[in-house]
Amino acid sequence: MSEEMMVGEQLPSLANASAQELAEACRAILDSKKAANIAVISVQGRSDITDFLVLATGTSAPHVKALADELEYKLSLRDVHPLHADGVGTRSWQIVDYGTVMVHVFDRESREFFNLDKLYKETTEE
Repeated sequence: MSEEMMVGEQLPSLANASAQELAEACRAILDSKKAANIAVISVQGRSDITDFLVLATGTSAPHVKALADELEYKLSLRDVHPLHADGVGTRSWQIVDYGTVMVHVFDRESREFFNLDKLYKETTEE
């Protein structure tokens, strides 16, 4: 069920969701706020700190902030809270860490510069 279909309804809890289910929920939330180039990358077996990376691009510094804020808000409604968030002051790259899923929201320039897509190479984009 998409986020749009659930407007006005209680969203199901993701407290016991698998890492992949949580990553896909992050993708849906970011997509609903018009993030660009959303990628979900499995890093299981290649990273000691997380199982999935979710990468997304905002169109401007305010959009990057809005995407990260919306993600935290929508997931909190589903009983999922970040372990840590970083980059709030820079507004060109924000990271929201959910343990098994780490979300990176970039502006276009930062996404191109850090190029995590190429670093991990297993992207599934929308």
